[in-house]
Amino acid sequence: MTSGNKSGTNPEQLFAAGWSACFIGAMGIAASKLAIKLPAETAVDAEVDLCATDGEYSLQARLNVSLPGIDPEVAKQITDIAHQTCPYSKATRGNINVIINIA
Repeated sequence: MTSGNKSGTNPEQLFAAGWSACFIGAMGIAASKLAIKLPAETAVDAEVDLCATDGEYSLQARLNVSLPGIDPEVAKQITDIAHQTCPYSKATRGNINVIINIA
């Protein structure tokens, strides 16, 4: 990733990486409460955007969740519970737009 003449990871990417890992953990807890085992291929790709509107900066995020082999209704239940318990989700709730996509 490049920013000007410097290369490296930007803060949004670091935040997304932490959120992805944390959300997977929260989904594991949610699944265990529902007596479901998460598939080994479970993945969360968090995308965090830095937005600028009228000189004001904000963030927005998309959590792209992959739960192969899990019924879509059950996957939604798991992600809903995880979004209520994940510390990153709690920290951003009401502060930024967050969309959860289940692949």
